[in-house]
Amino acid sequence: MCSATSRNILPEPPPDLKCVSEELASVIRTKISLNGPIPFSEYMEMALYEPGLGYYSAGLQKFGESGDFVTAPQLGNIFARCLAKQIEQVGTELGQYEIIEAGAGTGVLAADLLIALQKNHPPKCYRILERSAHLRQVQKETLGRRVPEWMDRISWLDEPPKNSWQGVFLANEVLDALTVERFCVADEGIRQLQVIDTPDGFDWLKGSCPEPMHKQIKLILSQLGQQPGVGYCSELNTQLPAWLQAVTVSLQKGLALLIDYGYTRHDYYHPQRRDGTLICHYQHRAHDDPFKWPGLTDISTSVDFTAVAEAADFCELEVSGYTSQAMFLLACGLDKVLADFELLSERERLMMNNQVRRLTLPGEMGERFQVMALSRGLDESLSNDLQGFSLTDLRYRL
Repeated sequence: MCSATSRNILPEPPPDLKCVSEELASVIRTKISLNGPIPFSEYMEMALYEPGLGYYSAGLQKFGESGDFVTAPQLGNIFARCLAKQIEQVGTELGQYEIIEAGAGTGVLAADLLIALQKNHPPKCYRILERSAHLRQVQKETLGRRVPEWMDRISWLDEPPKNSWQGVFLANEVLDALTVERFCVADEGIRQLQVIDTPDGFDWLKGSCPEPMHKQIKLILSQLGQQPGVGYCSELNTQLPAWLQAVTVSLQKGLALLIDYGYTRHDYYHPQRRDGTLICHYQHRAHDDPFKWPGLTDISTSVDFTAVAEAADFCELEVSGYTSQAMFLLACGLDKVLADFELLSERERLMMNNQVRRLTLPGEMGERFQVMALSRGLDESLSNDLQGFSLTDLRYRL
C-alpha cells in the first residue's frame, strides 16, 4: 500500500485547486464521520465523480501535455485511423450502423474516427455516453471545430440507450476508471481495505470482508497456481458485469471494442504483484497514494480481462478477439497508414515515428494495453475473422 513518502514528493496545487480538493476531502470526512469507515470503492467514486468536486466532474484539464496523463488519441490520428479499419469491417457487414463511445475524453478520438470513416463507410450517427458535464462541453468544442459537418449527427447520452441499435460500442480507457474494491490477505484471512479519517489525513483500515466479495476473492485466488501470502493486496471490480450489461443490453447486432491497460487473471493476481495495480496520476507524475489531493488526482486500476470475458458470458456476448494494442494496430493496417506519410516533412515524419513508438513498443502502450472484441448477432464468419485479431489472438490465455 502507499507509503508516507509518496505523499511528500508531489507539488502543491495552486490555491484555487487546493481549495477544491479540501472541499471534497471535507465532504468525504463528513460521510466517514456519519457512517464510519467506508469501502475504498465509495472513496474512489467520490474522488472521481462527486458532482462539481470529483476529478472528472470539476472541470480540470485532465488529458494531454497540460493535464495529468496522455491517452492514445492525444498522440495523433494514427490510433484512430487503424481503429477505423476494424469499425469499417463491421459496418460493411451491418450496412447502416452507428457508433456509441463511452467516456470520450476531449472528443479527439471521435473527431479522428469520423474523418477516417468519412472516406469509405461512415456511420449514420455518433453518440457519446458521458457523465461529466465539463467533458461534454470540451467534446462539443472539439467536434464543432474539427468536424462541423457532423454536428447534426452527434448526440450525447446521460445513460445507455434503451432502444435497440446496431453498430460499434467503443470504450477506450474507460474500464480502468470503474470503481473497485481493495482487499488484502491478513493472518486472519481476507480483509476488505476501507478508508478512515485520521489526524494525518485519510488512511487504510483492514475491515471485515462482505460475504459475497469474500467468496469471489476466494474463488479467484483458488484458481492461481501459487497462493499469495500474508500482506498481499489487490483489487476486485465488482461493478463490471452490471456495467457491461447496462451498456450492451440494447446492442442488437454489432461489436463492443474495449481498449485498456490490463492483464489476464493469472498475471493480474500473480503473487509477485503484491500491491495490486492501483495507480494515481497528478501533473504527469505516477504515484501510489489515492488520498493525496482528492479531486485533483486521477485514480485507476488495470483491467482483469478474464473478468471481462466472464462478464461477457453473463451478458450473452461472444468474446471474438483478444490481443495486445500493438498487434491490433498492425493487423488493422498500421503499415499502410504510415505509407500515407511519405511526403511529409522530416519534422512531421519524426513526430509520426514517435507516435508509433508510443503506441506499439512493449515498454510503452504496445503490450501494456490490450484490446478485446465482444460481439452479438454478427455473421459467424465475421465474428471469427475480425481484422484486428488476424495476426495474434490471445483468447486462449483468458
